[in-house]
Amino acid sequence: MVKGTVVSIHIAAKAEGPMQAVGQVRAIPGQGLEKDRYAEQAGTFSKHEPSNELTLIEAEVSEALQRDYGIELMAGESRRNITTRGVALNHLVGKEFRIGEIRARGLRLCEPCSHLEKLTGKRLIKGLRHRGGLRAQILTAGDVRVGDEITAE
Repeated sequence: MVKGTVVSIHIAAKAEGPMQAVGQVRAIPGQGLEKDRYAEQAGTFSKHEPSNELTLIEAEVSEALQRDYGIELMAGESRRNITTRGVALNHLVGKEFRIGEIRARGLRLCEPCSHLEKLTGKRLIKGLRHRGGLRAQILTAGDVRVGDEITAE
């Protein structure tokens, strides 16, 4: 069994807007995280797709980016909604998993892009290639909180 933890949650009200840390957020199937740009259809890639509902990244990836490339990437700066610890997100592609009280399905990797580099002013593509996070679909409604356990079979 896979087990990890939510270490931070970030949302942004609009495309390219600042990411705000929150202690908890409501996950809504078919929409995304309440008050986040994609739930409001105000994201850069605003056409609603299930893969825009929820994005996750491993805290360990940010640590490796600092260690291996000398690039500091703070939580939220990655533009991903949830930062995790202790779970290999790449292994959740095509699988259902739980985050606290909600269920989600990993759809595809969240690869870094030139848009992310533009917003951060940092050269991230090489260091985040195949480790840039996970795009997931929200399957059940509920609240996600910092400290919630992430589990998958």
